[in-house]
Amino acid sequence: MTAPAPIVAVLDYGSGNVHSAVKALAAAGADARLTADRGLIQDAAGLVVPGVGAFSAVMAALRAGHGDELIGRRLAGGRPVLGICVGMQILFEHGVERGVDTEGMGEWPGAVTELDAPVLPHMGWNTVRAGEGSVLLRGIEDERFYFVHSFGAQHWTLETMRPFAAPALTWCDYGTPFLAAVENGPLSATQFHPEKSGAAGIRLLANWIESLPQSE
Repeated sequence: MTAPAPIVAVLDYGSGNVHSAVKALAAAGADARLTADRGLIQDAAGLVVPGVGAFSAVMAALRAGHGDELIGRRLAGGRPVLGICVGMQILFEHGVERGVDTEGMGEWPGAVTELDAPVLPHMGWNTVRAGEGSVLLRGIEDERFYFVHSFGAQHWTLETMRPFAAPALTWCDYGTPFLAAVENGPLSATQFHPEKSGAAGIRLLANWIESLPQSE
């Protein structure tokens, strides 16, 4: 008997590009549901936090719908969360965009700042340097992924002590090195868009889905 597809909630807080994420998750093997229902968000096997646009606008929309609290509650219980694009950026302490410094969720220390590159945004396909032990990039370490952004986390300062495992940090170069993906306990995130990255993106989402805890 085939096990049912794990339920993955896609946080509905007014961000754009959510429907393509839902379709990609379904193609990767999840029972993907776009929702703002607190119970479903808490109980789902995984939660995906999409995000496009400005850091400040995404944070304002999250707070307006108490999305930041829902994310924090899941992480406090060790429940998996995957952030995508600005959904990754808001996990850091703050974002600085065109002189505006906005407080983020603070799950990871550091700031999201403008990339030092001759042409912005960084838009199109790029390769990444998969972090040691990466689950997301397993089997697709040499593939290319689709980026659309002008800002990113360019430094990693979180120190981990045993018995906690060191995070898997995946980097990309565009003018300067920046974090393309982070896997840190139950919290993972990608700066690129898996849902726009073709077969490699579907495989990445499938890797994440397969890592989710099985329902009892």
